[in-house]
Order: sequence, then C-alpha cells, then structure tokens
Amino acid sequence: MKNYTAITTFILVGLTDDTNLQILLFIFLFLTYLLSVVGNLVIITLTLVYPHLKTPMYFFLRNFSILEVSFTTVCIPRFLYTMASGDNTVTYNACATQLFFVVILGVTEFFLLTAMSYDRYVAICKPLHYTTIMNNMVCIKFLIGCYMMALIIVIPPFGMGFELEFCDSNVIDHFGCDAAPILKITCSDTEFLEQFVLVLAVLTLLFTLVCVIMSYTYIIRTVLRFPSAQQRKKAFSTCSSHLTVVSITYGTCIFIYIKPHAKEGVAINKVVSVLTTSVAPVMNPFIYTLRNKQVVEAFKDMTKRVAFNFKKLNNY
Repeated sequence: MKNYTAITTFILVGLTDDTNLQILLFIFLFLTYLLSVVGNLVIITLTLVYPHLKTPMYFFLRNFSILEVSFTTVCIPRFLYTMASGDNTVTYNACATQLFFVVILGVTEFFLLTAMSYDRYVAICKPLHYTTIMNNMVCIKFLIGCYMMALIIVIPPFGMGFELEFCDSNVIDHFGCDAAPILKITCSDTEFLEQFVLVLAVLTLLFTLVCVIMSYTYIIRTVLRFPSAQQRKKAFSTCSSHLTVVSITYGTCIFIYIKPHAKEGVAINKVVSVLTTSVAPVMNPFIYTLRNKQVVEAFKDMTKRVAFNFKKLNNY
C-alpha cells in the first residue's frame, strides 16, 4: 500500500456509536481476550512441562495455541484501546503491519490444521510406525512448512498492495485493518489484485480442506474395521476435538469471504470477524482440554501443585 498522497492515517469506523453498547462490547472482548490468552497459555505450559504430553499431537496443539494467542493479540488489544480512548485513528504503517500479521497467522492456521489431521491419520492408520514417521524433525519441518507456505501465499498480493493510492477517503468501515474495506477506499484499479487474492484464497481453502477430508476418510475407513466398539469410540474421541476446531475455522472463513454483495453483509461480517478473533480462540482451549483426559489430568495435577506451593508460601 504505497502512499502516494498526503494520507498517512486511517480512521476506523468501529462496530457501533452507541456508548452503552460500546461498554458492553469492551467488557465482553476484554474477558474473552483474557480467557483466550490464559487458556492457550495453560495448554502451552502443560505440553512443555509434562513428559506424557510431549508427543507429535501435543506439539502441534502447542503451536496451534501459540498461533491463537498471536492472532487474537494482533486484533483485540488495538480495538480495546480504540474503544477505551476514543482514538479511532491508525497510522498507515500500523495498519499495514496489523493486516500482514492477521493474514499470515490466519493462513498458517489452515496449514497447521492440515498437518494436525495428517498426524491423526498416521496415529490411527499406522500406529506401529507413528513414532518413526512423526519424529521430532518431521514435526518441526511440518511447522516450518506451514509458515513458509503462508509467506509464499501472502507476500505477492501484499507487495502489490503497497502500490495502491489513497486519494479521497481514509475511512475504513471496520473495527480493524481488513483487506476488503481498505480496497474499497483506494482510488487505484484493484480488479486484478482482488481476483488474484480470491484465487489464492480459494486454492488455499480447497487444498487444505481436501487434505483434511482425505485424512479423515482414511481414518474413518480404518476405525470402522476395528473389532470392538470401545476401540472405535476411543479412536474417534482423539479426533473429535480437531474436527470441531476445523469445522469452526472453515465455517467462519467461508461465511466471511464467500458471500453475496449486500449492504447488510458489511455489518454481519463485522460481527462475525469479532467472533472469529475473540470467541473462537476462547473456545479452542476448552474444546481440546475438556475432551482430552490426558490434558485434564495434567491440568488437575498442575492446579494441585500450584495450590500446594501457594500454601507453603503462606506458611512462611
């Protein structure tokens, strides 16, 4: 987004002008952000501290939690500051930086979910070779690959975006720096850029979704061959959390970006964007912990240790 004009700041419209509603939104977003950070940090801590959680599945879960904390931190604190201070201006560089990290982290999340589905495929379909196939080096390569793929996809259109000119308006009809409302206020021809971004987005979505579907197709076929119902239930339970998160992630993405052009859609997408950046990161730690006995047991053990150490400090 190279600035050829005098515009050096943007004005964010936000969600609402209603003061009472802004107060409720502030409380809601602050609490969800706090819960998201705490919940994901708990998962990160547990998977680092407890030896039985140092498996490929929890390696990916830990890095997914790091992504979630990073993603929500890029979006929510800035919005909270805007509502608290009333300062709805954002500099050109700050806007570009926020947009870059939001897109990079979002795209990386899709590839990481794909890697997690492959991990479940190997664990269930090839259990005897699981530790050999999904060794530490392979897991690290998968993780690096997720970030590299995101960079390869994001950098070309983002670089093209730096050539955009802003002539008349600097008002972004959103609560953050999102690509669609920014493209609406530029006076440059964005047809090619929009088509390019759409093609990349659709290809990314389809590629990752097809990989996830293929993994779970093989998983279902393998599980249905298990002799006992208990074995089948146990196998499916290890995948249920991941499937739930995949459904939420792909569902919200499709709802936001594959939509009819309508004025009502702007307001709806703002609300969905808030839910994506605040509610989803809160739900994910609970989805993974409440459905996973190993994580629940580790959390209970950590809570007991913290309580015991706290009592010892009080005795002194």
